[in-house]
Amino acid sequence: MKIILVRHGQAEDETRPDSARQLTSFGQQQAAQMAAYLTTHYKPDRFVVSPYTRAQQTLAVLQSLVSCVPSSIQDNITPSDDARQALIDIGNIEAECLVVVCHMSIVAYIAGLLTGDYPESFSLAEARVFEMDFVMTGMATEVDRFVPDQPY
Repeated sequence: MKIILVRHGQAEDETRPDSARQLTSFGQQQAAQMAAYLTTHYKPDRFVVSPYTRAQQTLAVLQSLVSCVPSSIQDNITPSDDARQALIDIGNIEAECLVVVCHMSIVAYIAGLLTGDYPESFSLAEARVFEMDFVMTGMATEVDRFVPDQPY
């Protein structure tokens, strides 16, 4: 099984509530780079996304390339949610190649739980690929990562 963890692309400044922040045009470009990489190298069969706008917009770019993949919103993968509970819920999803689109810092904590390592920050629209026989803390190996262009 593969779990691909993705952080959303660059979002606008905090002029709106955090949950309503949208991707910038640069964030859309980052999402497009990530989506092109993932669809070239992997065959996702399920998408899970945060309820926040910027994560859903990031996923929408990926969905435009693989529209037949089912998706669902997972309410507990927002920036300040509990990574352990989120991982339990992710582990209950039937998929061979699951893509999860969410936020810092929860995405780093989920990655750390999967591998048993200390959480490492994700760049904007970064994707990391983990392989495991089953979803459980410390049972995954990171096998790939893609980092799109970053703002300077």
